[in-house]
Amino acid sequence: MDKEPITLNGLNKLKDELIFLKEKKRPEIVNAIAEARSHGDLKENAEYHAAKEEQSHNEGRITEINDIIARANVIDVTKMNNDGKVIFGSTVFLENLDNGEKINYKIVGKDEADIKQKLIYFKSPIGKGLIGKSTHDLVEINTPSGVRNFEIKNVKYI
Repeated sequence: MDKEPITLNGLNKLKDELIFLKEKKRPEIVNAIAEARSHGDLKENAEYHAAKEEQSHNEGRITEINDIIARANVIDVTKMNNDGKVIFGSTVFLENLDNGEKINYKIVGKDEADIKQKLIYFKSPIGKGLIGKSTHDLVEINTPSGVRNFEIKNVKYI
């Protein structure tokens, strides 16, 4: 059972989701199953089967979150000395040298990665290309959409 790095914020979000699934979603599903059962014949009861399937998904997610939390190696970069190096949990401010676009990413674990929120997995092509680099470094990264060139403008441990 390998430890998976996760940020403190990512761990807190998982704990919040776990509480929601156990304390709110689970009772709702139990009530839906009871309601569907009261309608009689379970063989042809679509509501019953839908509620049972939802219960299965919910319990699966609860198990998954418990596993992630058990394997979590929480890394809080706010307590580290910032030497300008890109590390797990740091926020990297970049300039795309190909088009001048300025962008920032936070380097995170796989369970909290979300490109729409600019949270990138540390083992993704961009994540791997940035880890270990420092402020003002020029970085060439091979991505599925082609080679991208960046300059690291700033690194913050926030």
